[in-house]
Amino acid sequence: MTDLPRVQHVVASGLVAAVGVSVAYVSYTREPAAAFLFPRIISTVFVVLALWTFGKALLGQTKVGNGLDREAMINIAPGLVVSLIFVFWAAQTLGFYTASTIAFFVLLSLYDPAPHGELKTWIKRILITAGFLVVMYGLFARLLSVFTPREIFF
Repeated sequence: MTDLPRVQHVVASGLVAAVGVSVAYVSYTREPAAAFLFPRIISTVFVVLALWTFGKALLGQTKVGNGLDREAMINIAPGLVVSLIFVFWAAQTLGFYTASTIAFFVLLSLYDPAPHGELKTWIKRILITAGFLVVMYGLFARLLSVFTPREIFF
């Protein structure tokens, strides 16, 4: 009989490694090369770590917990849906900064344990989201000079 948490770990780390390899491939095959310098660095590090984790999972050398149960999957699902919408539609359609701000606000609202019926918590979420936008813009546009998907606002 197979050990379900270990199988889950192998499958999950294998999927992450596959995504990492595909992202790295895209970053190394697109032009202009200067626009993809930062993504190349990040994707290379990501691939190395993902393949290392996948290899450890295959060899059974990982410390495996109890795996993901139904409740954990239900908790993860909204974040996964928001992430997929961001990656496959919003970033290109709305622009990187607009889509990132909306996605961050939605995720913060979904996972913040503070009450949703109080004005104070919504103001806090808006201020945190505004801070996130400032940091993202400062980091990517000013400090790293990274090309981002551009459309409506940025």
